[in-house]
Amino acid sequence: MSSGNNKTASNHPKSVKSQTLVRGLVIMEAVADDPLTIHEISAETGISYSTAHRIISVLAEKHYLTLNSDKRYGLGSRIVALGFSAHQQIDIVKVAHPYLKDLAEKTSDTVHFARIEDNEVMYLDKVRSTRPIEISSRIGGRKPLVTTGVGKALLLDKSDQELTYYLDRSLDQLENSLDRAAWMSTMTTYRSNGYAFDFGEDEPSIRCIAVPVYDGSGGIVAAVSVSSTIEYMPESRMHELIAEVSQTAEKISECLGGRGKARRA
Repeated sequence: MSSGNNKTASNHPKSVKSQTLVRGLVIMEAVADDPLTIHEISAETGISYSTAHRIISVLAEKHYLTLNSDKRYGLGSRIVALGFSAHQQIDIVKVAHPYLKDLAEKTSDTVHFARIEDNEVMYLDKVRSTRPIEISSRIGGRKPLVTTGVGKALLLDKSDQELTYYLDRSLDQLENSLDRAAWMSTMTTYRSNGYAFDFGEDEPSIRCIAVPVYDGSGGIVAAVSVSSTIEYMPESRMHELIAEVSQTAEKISECLGGRGKARRA
């Protein structure tokens, strides 16, 4: 006989939270096409009225659902915002990929496409090198902003105050020491030039040249980089690649409504 202290899996706190999350998603899917009353949602989903009411109240408070004048719930502004963001992310990668592929073919090196996510670099796309090397990055992977070439390129429209903000939040991720004054001075140069280098700050054997991508607002929304090992990427070649990488970034920017460098305050 089982002990009275034993709990079933369905009563476990994690299981209850997961079940609540699933029910919330089911409710949002139920009203995706047409707004429904709580009674209609309950009947449509099989969720009890009281449970549906509780979950709907939370979703409405967080703007995932909205209450219409006829007492029906439909998708809220937060869902619209998330959907628009997801659409932008999917589109920007789709727009950029042919240009990234072309750049990789021209250089024979690894090409990355990335954006800022939670004070880090997040890789949106990667086209592998045709050389017998492998760079330890992956789509969806993250890296510190302040040491990667693509990360520094993403910061080229930021003020000194904003650079300090990102630097402070990146230092906790870094095992190696970083000279703050030297980094800020280098970023000033990169801002003037419109591109950024990685001379092995992130990985000692890897070199990189990166250029930002702008949208119609004049802000940086992503960055393109070409990376390889020291063997294939001496400093002289990094300078030679500036024009090629810049042209690719400009082509992508044009597709997004951007035109050249952003205006800085």
